[in-house]
Amino acid sequence: MTAIFTFLATRPELLTFLLVGIGSVVGLASIRGVALGSAAVLFLAIAFSAWAKAAGVDLAIPGLVANVGLALFCFAVGISSGASFFHALRRSTSVLAVSFFAICFGGVVAFALAKPFGLTLEQAAGTYAGGVTNTPALVAAGGSAEATVGYSVAYIFGVIGVILVINLALRKRHEDADTPSPLISLDVRVERTDEPTIGDLEAEQNRQINITRIRRTESGPSAVPADTDVLQVGDVVTVDGAQTHVEAAATALGHRSSHRLVLDRRYLDFRRVTISQPAIVGIPISDLKLEETYNATIARVRRGDVDMVANPQLVLQLGDRVRVVAPRDQIPVVSAYLGDSSRGMSNINPAALGIGMALGFALGSITFPSPSGASVSLGGALGCLIVGLVMGYVGRVGTVITTLPFTASTVLSEFGLLLFLAQAGVKGGSMVTQAFVSGTWLRFVGLGACVTLGVALVTYFGQRSINKMGGLRLSGTLAGTQSHPALLSYANGRTDFDFRVSDGYTTVYPLAMITKIVVGTVLGMFL
Repeated sequence: MTAIFTFLATRPELLTFLLVGIGSVVGLASIRGVALGSAAVLFLAIAFSAWAKAAGVDLAIPGLVANVGLALFCFAVGISSGASFFHALRRSTSVLAVSFFAICFGGVVAFALAKPFGLTLEQAAGTYAGGVTNTPALVAAGGSAEATVGYSVAYIFGVIGVILVINLALRKRHEDADTPSPLISLDVRVERTDEPTIGDLEAEQNRQINITRIRRTESGPSAVPADTDVLQVGDVVTVDGAQTHVEAAATALGHRSSHRLVLDRRYLDFRRVTISQPAIVGIPISDLKLEETYNATIARVRRGDVDMVANPQLVLQLGDRVRVVAPRDQIPVVSAYLGDSSRGMSNINPAALGIGMALGFALGSITFPSPSGASVSLGGALGCLIVGLVMGYVGRVGTVITTLPFTASTVLSEFGLLLFLAQAGVKGGSMVTQAFVSGTWLRFVGLGACVTLGVALVTYFGQRSINKMGGLRLSGTLAGTQSHPALLSYANGRTDFDFRVSDGYTTVYPLAMITKIVVGTVLGMFL
């Protein structure tokens, strides 16, 4: 086996992809429905590197691999979550406050329990950084050899411990109060006599419905209504949208009709179309002027695996699949206008990717002094996350699209994550060996577990009790508070990439990264 280790030590590219491949296979195995997913790459790399170290061989993967991989992951997550992040930020003050308190609580635990665990404050500071899986916090605390060993040992439980709490959060996810209502389509016969307009009715339901068809007479043609069309007694309309709002609209209008307008395709037809035309990306649906130009409407938008109501202010992204309702002869015209090419789902938009990553690395390289004497920076990962969030929110600058398709973002984030985990695991495995040799590993594990579980459980109970957060969003919030991409990947794997998981992650991640750096700096002041 020593010969294999020696060979791999000279072939870091082979070692990287060997760990990615085998680790991903291991991650597919599940016990009682629970699988590690991408996190298995990290644990395999730690074990493999420690085994090699015990055999006298030092394995290493260039740090550039991890830096680029983690930055790519953060940029892709940010750019796909930009719009929802800034919307959530306006209503998430208490969510951020809970995560901020939890991270600071972890620092207090590390400081208070250092002496009982027989560790120096230097070792405790490194153990805190490992317990919250944050390398910049280790640097801010001084980054000495003793602190680094504590960081490496505590890092392992920093991932495992939060996985346990994420499973706790997801245990009753089917009871989440913030579960979106499923989308349905319902034909309704109008009985109201006050003659509301289509726009008035949609506004009554907070734009969570679309009136996609209207038939004025019993045997007459169906048409796509305009916002200004007035509803009259006897009209039959198709109401599409969130179930609770559709049923409320049906009650307000009249009663369910036995007719199914969607089956009458003599005049109107519908088709699922992929958004791939750059000219229409990054602008609201209302600005497309489909009704005025083509007598057409968009009923729903599917992004990734999530269906959304096509309200007028929804901004379209590359790769979105939209359900278009239009006259039969206009369907091909509208499809061509929107693009309808599968390239829209996989185009990585290299201009936005390259410029965005460059800006992220530039932002992350800005340094500022800390009381410990070390220069601290945001780092490329946090810099790329911030730039990605802004670019995802902006959507486009002039004719330049600043977003990536959801599918492409998912692929890039997963690839970047795997590269990071392979390098981080190999690096951590060699350091873990030092802790076992010194005999202090149990004390590091004990204090690190107290820090990790302290932060995770304060986050769990605080978000549950104060913010009434559902399990899906909470799983992402836990991963974001811990600021570890493997945890987000794990939660995504357990939830089929439910959008609430990434929303929770991106909402708290920037604050968590900055807070850990500050706490690490404060701990470093006591050394």
